[in-house]
Amino acid sequence: MRKRFWIGAGIALAVALPVAARAEVVDIAWDAAGRFEKQLTVAPGKFAEVCGKLKPPADVQWQFSANVPLNFNIHYHEGKAVKFPAKQDGVAEGSGKLGVEIRQDYCWMWTNKSASAATLHIKLRRP
Repeated sequence: MRKRFWIGAGIALAVALPVAARAEVVDIAWDAAGRFEKQLTVAPGKFAEVCGKLKPPADVQWQFSANVPLNFNIHYHEGKAVKFPAKQDGVAEGSGKLGVEIRQDYCWMWTNKSASAATLHIKLRRP
């Protein structure tokens, strides 16, 4: 009986941990018009990011808004180095244009440092 309790508790813990530690990572799926729109909830202390492969010559117009300030960046990796074409801390909205100069997987990332959940609206557009 005792053995079953510990096995059952281990399974319950293993199932509960991924939900509690969950962060949102979404692949960019462009529609036929070259647009991507998404609404996400970012839990306190967690992050959300949308990522996709881009190659030059490409520009991506981006825009976001949230109900609480978030730390925001656009990044990609070159070996062990992380490059940041854009980075802002404590912002509830932003917009701009990413000029793609090298073929990479680019990620738009938001981190919620607040004590409450954030509702995030994201719009990306390739002209």
